Amino acid sequence: MKLSRRDWLRNASLFGGMTLLTGGAAVSELSAEEVKKFNPRPFNTPIRLGSNENPYGPSAAMRKAMTDCYDNSCRYPWSYNSVLQDMIAKKEGVTSDHIVLVAGSTEGLKITGITYAGKGDEIISGLPTFLSMMEYAKVWGADINWVPLNKDLDYDLEEIEKRISSKTKLVFLCNPNNPTGKLLDKKAVMDFCESSCKKTMIFSDEAYYDYIEDPDYPSMIELVKKGENVIVSKTLSKVYGLAGIRMGYLVAKPEIAQKLRERVVANTNIMAIEAGKAALKDDDFYKFSLAKNLECRKMIESTLDELGLEYIPSQANFVFFHAKQDVSQLAAKMLDKGIIIGRPFPPMNDWCRVSTGTVEEVAFFNQALKEVLV
Repeated sequence: MKLSRRDWLRNASLFGGMTLLTGGAAVSELSAEEVKKFNPRPFNTPIRLGSNENPYGPSAAMRKAMTDCYDNSCRYPWSYNSVLQDMIAKKEGVTSDHIVLVAGSTEGLKITGITYAGKGDEIISGLPTFLSMMEYAKVWGADINWVPLNKDLDYDLEEIEKRISSKTKLVFLCNPNNPTGKLLDKKAVMDFCESSCKKTMIFSDEAYYDYIEDPDYPSMIELVKKGENVIVSKTLSKVYGLAGIRMGYLVAKPEIAQKLRERVVANTNIMAIEAGKAALKDDDFYKFSLAKNLECRKMIESTLDELGLEYIPSQANFVFFHAKQDVSQLAAKMLDKGIIIGRPFPPMNDWCRVSTGTVEEVAFFNQALKEVLV
């Protein structure tokens, strides 16, 4: 029987191998075969734990796919897109005309922002959240209606719905949210999107969807399948370890997808296409990435428990915790220790976002954090 991604998350210990004690926590040691297949990044300082990158990959299969396509690098990529587009469509349960390939999901966010919110138009978004769409739309004259997270640090869906007006051209949701790593209640977000998409366009940024542990949690692609005014963004940067290759995609009903496709600026390239095709076939790497992320996230949470620091249980590849000091100050102290952490996320300037890394990197972070804060 083939296990789902969340079965693998719940059974992460299947990745066995030897264990060792690092910073008081038991972590798994990679075998030589795993190092070759899954390509952990070298342990160098400064350790970069500020950008939510997968510390593994590209896998051996992805690297081979990229090197094998070198001879096609003289070609424009247009005629090579269709196979990857079909593979993604099959994965998401839609037809290929629902898929818009983009050079990283940030490109998808930006083109959506300028497509739907021009001068004098409005985007509604929670705050703090991932800002790329809104910052880019502001350059082109759009207004941003910021709605603070509620007391539980969730998107305030009730308040967002109240603020939707004729001026509102798009509502932005990031779920799980960045920087909190928090997941919206599945019934609440589905009800909100079903209702609000009758009034305006809904954009669901699901960059971290693969890390969700609830096996029944819905993607808003379910509403796209029903022909609703919903756009979903996904990426191969995170769990597939291809942040530097730049490959993402949007999912929307065909007439919306075509409108977005016409606005694409940063087109895909031959290397990204072949890496993406190999990534979608590389089930071993996918499962490995999820399991190692869960292992390292638990290491970070264990240290935060030891230090008595509040944190938000994460459904992503980072942890957001209350540092009890301005994050800019903490970042300077951690950089002195050889570690880069996340930037401040106003208005929560005393909360810190730290990405999961390799087990060695996380152990190094844990020790440095104890030295800085104790």
